[in-house]
Amino acid sequence: MIGKDSRIIVIGAGPGGIISAYQFREAGYTDVKILERDGDVGGTWQRSRYPGLGCDIMIHAYSFSFNLNPNWKRSYAPQPEILEYMRATVDKLELWPMIHLNTGVTEARWHDETGEWMVSTTTGETLVADVVISAQGMFGDVKWPDIPGRDSFSGDLVHTGEWPHELDIANKRVAVIGGAASAVQSIPEIAKLASQLTSYQRSPQWVLPKEDFPIPDEQIEEFNRNPEALQGYRDAIMNYIGPNAPFSNKEILGGAEWAGAVAISVVDDPKTREGLTPHVPWGCFRPLFSNDYYPAFNRPNVELVTDGIERITPTGIVTADGVEREFDVIVCATGYVVDKFAARIPFTGIGGRSLDDEWADGPEAYLGVTTTGFPNLFMLYGPNNNAGSLIEMAEYEVAYVIELLAQMNESGADWINVQRDAMDAYNAELQQGIANVEVWHAGCGHYYESPSGKIVTQYPFSMFHYRDSVANPDLSPFELGYK
Repeated sequence: MIGKDSRIIVIGAGPGGIISAYQFREAGYTDVKILERDGDVGGTWQRSRYPGLGCDIMIHAYSFSFNLNPNWKRSYAPQPEILEYMRATVDKLELWPMIHLNTGVTEARWHDETGEWMVSTTTGETLVADVVISAQGMFGDVKWPDIPGRDSFSGDLVHTGEWPHELDIANKRVAVIGGAASAVQSIPEIAKLASQLTSYQRSPQWVLPKEDFPIPDEQIEEFNRNPEALQGYRDAIMNYIGPNAPFSNKEILGGAEWAGAVAISVVDDPKTREGLTPHVPWGCFRPLFSNDYYPAFNRPNVELVTDGIERITPTGIVTADGVEREFDVIVCATGYVVDKFAARIPFTGIGGRSLDDEWADGPEAYLGVTTTGFPNLFMLYGPNNNAGSLIEMAEYEVAYVIELLAQMNESGADWINVQRDAMDAYNAELQQGIANVEVWHAGCGHYYESPSGKIVTQYPFSMFHYRDSVANPDLSPFELGYK
């Protein structure tokens, strides 16, 4: 029977792992292990440290509800400040005893006979768990571009998601491949240091102005004096973000496109300005925000190249027009593998079925949290759960899991497995909602999709809609198992 002494393993010590550690402890669970493959907490904020990296949502909305931070210095915080906040939260709430660093998970296998998970780790251990929670996040594994000759480059070839601490780009000739989030954030900063920066862009995307400003000292002082003021400020932001589903709102879509066009107009060179102008609606790609991206292309040391890349050579990059440009550093700002979710790790469920096989047509889960055939496996940032603040969404998800476990305890159940009919019905409704979001079907070939073409990352409704969907869980969609 699931109880407060049940063995719970959480994979990942990023925001989701920290939330899990805190909420499970507060709920009275005594055997919770957070397994983290790296040597520090923070997840993406610890692994990814490229110049310009920061939050793309107002930082007070990207904060733990149980540890609000009165000392944020900017409305959109940079990576070092966010990472320090993650560490400070673990320190303040004394979560370190639950966290096991340098302990990655290599495999998790469900045993039908015992009703337990066997979790193998990089330390050579095999741990037994009653419940496994995947808090691996959406941005766990980087995506390298498939370009001929990539391995032949004799200079520094790096990915923004694995930025080397020791990399020196000062006075270097730098190429940036990619035009999405990490490129938009890094290009203005790299341009300040590099002797030459060449941006290789395949598809221009809308980059909207960012309401990024220093938080006044007097406001920080007020938040420290008056926690209620801080809570009220965060609530106001959440009450704006929470009920809105922006990709379905034509007024928001139109306003965003207008703002993007105004932002692009600052680019002086007509050819560059044309190359940066999207020909798709805003929202088709992931929303991007920056006040510095477009102005960076007015610098004399910045060049935009829109011709496709043919190959990488030992000394540089050759484009389809036959031109070769030489570089000291090539930066791949080509994003992450975002359609794997929990399946980044080999999970084997009932009857020896792998999660990869189960998701052959694209990942799907009931409420984005659990999938048929994998009892007592729960996911944070799971399929189709990207909406609003990922931290807030993870708090809803963990609270939902804790309530399910409490109901299992009351029923005497040892495991639960979401029934296929319930999961199919939920995903049919979800996909209908996705079908109604026109901009997601505008032919962008975006990261939202699995290889099958199914949109697997986005939640088509509002963040508060999801909150309400998981607020009063019950066991009726699940098959219960007893030892």
